[in-house]
Amino acid sequence: MAKVPIKLLIAASGTGGHLFPAIALAEKLPEYKIEWLGVPNRLETQLVPEQYPLNIIAVEGFQQGLSLSSVRILFKLMGSILEVRRILKQGNFQGLFTTGGYIAGPAVIAARSLGLPVVFHESNALPGKVTRFFGPWCSAVAVGFAAASKYLPRAKTVCVGTPVRSQFLDTAVDNALDLPIPNGVPLIVVFGGSQGAVAVNKLVRQSAQAWFDAGAYVVHLTGDNDPDAANLQHPQYIVLPFYDNMAALLRRANLAISRSGAGSLTELAVCGTPAILIPYPFAAEDHQSYNAAVFTDVGAALTFKQSELTPEILQQRVLDLLQSSAELAKMGENAKAIAFPDSADKLAALVREIVER
Repeated sequence: MAKVPIKLLIAASGTGGHLFPAIALAEKLPEYKIEWLGVPNRLETQLVPEQYPLNIIAVEGFQQGLSLSSVRILFKLMGSILEVRRILKQGNFQGLFTTGGYIAGPAVIAARSLGLPVVFHESNALPGKVTRFFGPWCSAVAVGFAAASKYLPRAKTVCVGTPVRSQFLDTAVDNALDLPIPNGVPLIVVFGGSQGAVAVNKLVRQSAQAWFDAGAYVVHLTGDNDPDAANLQHPQYIVLPFYDNMAALLRRANLAISRSGAGSLTELAVCGTPAILIPYPFAAEDHQSYNAAVFTDVGAALTFKQSELTPEILQQRVLDLLQSSAELAKMGENAKAIAFPDSADKLAALVREIVER
């Protein structure tokens, strides 16, 4: 008799940082029957592959303080817990995997109320409030950075890194860069994660002429929220809202200028790309600064606070690095040393161990 596949519900919503690791995990569990849990009008409605049925629930994050709005959100939360319980029971799921965010709350509560095992993945060096609160409820919390474990003293933590999309593990993509960049020229790649980074974009545009004069090319991924994205024009400047083949781009880059979201840092590490990091100053609990510190501490990146970084400082630090191939090479080696290229395999093994035991 054919073996009935294990059913796993994945709760991952909102940003690429939550969705890409979950998709990478799902690809490593081909023998499982997987369905997705998301919310309306978020990135999962575009990114989740068609082979994973998408269940939509209505849930919102809490704002600071108690108000009529938060009371309404609380009632919506209670309704979403009941809805997730219904999905889990009717679908005969045997476990839940989540990457955090406000969808994790109702998902974890519903799964644990049914006695189902839960694996939580936390990609940031400083775990979010949801992770710190619900971590002890879970069967295991997989962390992207070893530093995160100290903030989760009551949870069972396992350091597995953060999974990356399969393109980052396929070295054949090195030859797939379809941008007009000559061989041998220095390449600077600027990106702000899946949300873009308007303040970083402005700094780069104010600094770039000196880099062009030094012979460098710049590929600038501005996101789609920058009203001034088309303001700079130059033969050595390629501006795009996004670029699909990030693996090939980061491997070709001599230097990246980036925010320090966990997903971006994971990609930089796997590709061994030296970086200047500018943490997003309004990230929850300043968690991007904690992420950046992991890279700065091992010499894989330089970190600057946005409030202290001027175009003149950025311009000069980039020029200094471009003139020191030895320093860039060492930074790249240090980045690769903290990478987990087999993270998706490690996470899949942990899910199997927890769900199947």
